[in-house]
Amino acid sequence: MALEKIIIVTRKTRLQELVERFNTKAQAQFYIEHAGGSFSDYELEDDEYRRSFDQLNRSLDLGLKLQVIDRDFLPTFMFMPQDIIITLGQDGLVANAAKYVNGQPIVAVNPSPRIFDGVLLPFLPSSAAGAVDRLLHEKAILRSVTMAEVKLSDGQRLVAFNDLFIGPKTHVSARYRIAWAGKSEPQSSSGVLVSTGAGSTGWLSSIFNMTRGVATLTGQTLGSAARLEWEDTRLVFVVREPFASKHSHAQIVAGMIAPGEELVLESLMPSGGVIFSDGIEADFLQFNSGVTAAVRASNQRAHLVMEKAA
Repeated sequence: MALEKIIIVTRKTRLQELVERFNTKAQAQFYIEHAGGSFSDYELEDDEYRRSFDQLNRSLDLGLKLQVIDRDFLPTFMFMPQDIIITLGQDGLVANAAKYVNGQPIVAVNPSPRIFDGVLLPFLPSSAAGAVDRLLHEKAILRSVTMAEVKLSDGQRLVAFNDLFIGPKTHVSARYRIAWAGKSEPQSSSGVLVSTGAGSTGWLSSIFNMTRGVATLTGQTLGSAARLEWEDTRLVFVVREPFASKHSHAQIVAGMIAPGEELVLESLMPSGGVIFSDGIEADFLQFNSGVTAAVRASNQRAHLVMEKAA
């Protein structure tokens, strides 16, 4: 299928978000500096992002249609099979976009290597046009990324590039029944995290960092964190802060969900239960009493354009 359109996905800078909050740049500056912060950091980051966008936009005169959308519009935007998606922002923007496209290639651009690690960002604004050109001539190197999905008993579905969180909306304990690998038990915890290979260096790694520190405190050692390749069709789940009592257990606290397997959770919460993906709390499914959630590797894949073979 011929590619016809380039869609650049952007996100607001911290300065833009401050101006939205305080109405003017002057008021935002007064607030930050009055609190002892450096407003120049916000300005520098905003300037870098704008320069990167201008450079990227000028370089994409390739005879294709061009459209720019903000990250906030991703949940309702209709992507087409003929689209090429370019993300301009930190690594999280790639994850945000990937779950709303349906396999279209993503060219991930790092607007500021000074700020962002860029694990998922192989391109700079100056090199993105070359990646698009290779796509047009079917010479691009694509890397397939396994995604996670959750399906509810009422038919709703949500996918994730990095991870799914299943738990409480606020800082209270979540109550649910968990079933995995032929075992089942009621639990009370601060939620369950399910990670893909792409997400195993993100939120999941912070959980291993915490458990490694606790192990050190008690004079024990912990092995390396669970890190999977992006293409790995397994998922990793971890129960966060499970509480053992007369009514809740803590035997099923972590594991690998193999291809074809499911992690099943039945909500025991009358209200306040949620499921969200990739840290986007505004786009969530309700997970309250009467709802069962089945988590597995999704048939949907994300396809990232790479600068060279992995």
